Amino acid sequence: MPIPNGGLITETNEQYYAGAQRFLISDPPVVGDSVTTTFNTDLTYDSVNASLTNFVVYTSPTGLATSYDKFAGPYTVVGNTITFGASLTLKKHIAVQLKSLDGGSFDNEDAFGDTVQENYGSYAYTSLNDVINGFIATYVGEHKLIGDVKRTDVIFHAKRGLQEFSYDTLKSVKSQEITIPPSLGVTIPQDYVNYVSLAYIDQLGVRHPIYPANNLTSSPYEVPLQDEAGDYTMDNTGDLLEGTSITNERWATANDRLLNGNITFNDYQSYGSYLTGNPFYGQRYGNDPQNSQRNGWFNMNERDGTIAFSSNLKDRLIILDYISDGLAYDLDSRIPKMAEDALYAHILYSILAGRINQPEYVIQRLKRDRSAKLRNAKIRLSNIKLSEIVQVMRGKSKWIKS
Repeated sequence: MPIPNGGLITETNEQYYAGAQRFLISDPPVVGDSVTTTFNTDLTYDSVNASLTNFVVYTSPTGLATSYDKFAGPYTVVGNTITFGASLTLKKHIAVQLKSLDGGSFDNEDAFGDTVQENYGSYAYTSLNDVINGFIATYVGEHKLIGDVKRTDVIFHAKRGLQEFSYDTLKSVKSQEITIPPSLGVTIPQDYVNYVSLAYIDQLGVRHPIYPANNLTSSPYEVPLQDEAGDYTMDNTGDLLEGTSITNERWATANDRLLNGNITFNDYQSYGSYLTGNPFYGQRYGNDPQNSQRNGWFNMNERDGTIAFSSNLKDRLIILDYISDGLAYDLDSRIPKMAEDALYAHILYSILAGRINQPEYVIQRLKRDRSAKLRNAKIRLSNIKLSEIVQVMRGKSKWIKS
């Protein structure tokens, strides 16, 4: 592929795929030599905690791939510029390797991390800052729709738009792989807004959906202690005393087979006083379809900030898919290019709709324009392919033969 030549791509193939950039410094090298990287990813450096540094520096006298050695320093980092505080002797070839899952390509391949992988696929996105700059350049100024506006107002509406789009338009779905502990509860992720789906993973790596408990059980938010008369008990300051939830304790020890209809012969023997006839007949009759499954259940425990699971999921490996609002971390503050125009329309409508003395027909036109562009963004991001639709329809036309 061609090297960057003024287009939107600014990284070379080696920078993007391998996370490496090579330099040739002065000959002979001297103290104070410096190199400036041009990765899409900014360098982060911590002289005390190496785990917070996202790159490794290597030096070589010849530039051959097998001749690079790890450079221990000293050097300083300002922005994306690395300045060497010691002479590199005859090693005039420098390689800066971003940390990668495979350790990189130099020396002992010990640049372990995920910085390179985080950059993969970044061309499909644009940054929130670029959207703000583009909006101001396009819509703000003399003889434009918005004569004057504070940059802080644009930032506010851009972030609000990103939040709203993240819920049902943008692909802001994240996932965690977790093992269910003996307590049957896992902590809600730090940037969690709402769940998308939960599933346990079997030995073949296949997903099995886990269903919400819904009407089966719930986790109470408050558990006030009561005395023998049923009155609430309080501490010396007049606040209610709280205990542990009996509902949660019973749910954690519940026999799932008594809930889903998958009852064994021994279970019927235990309840034989009200079961008549052949115990294997009618064991699922009248069972609610949402309960007729063996995968297990979960419910949100808002009081403890956890997700509680049924007892049959203990020690299971699960995948939690959830949505965030796109603003939790800097890396999240990026917008798919397919939704960029919709975000422009949202900012424009939000700013003018909040101003007085604006013609109503202008506001309504901008509102319709926002809705149309948001609909287009949803269609684009749905990623529906004609071949996939055809495959589904073919599956619906099969004959069922006895």
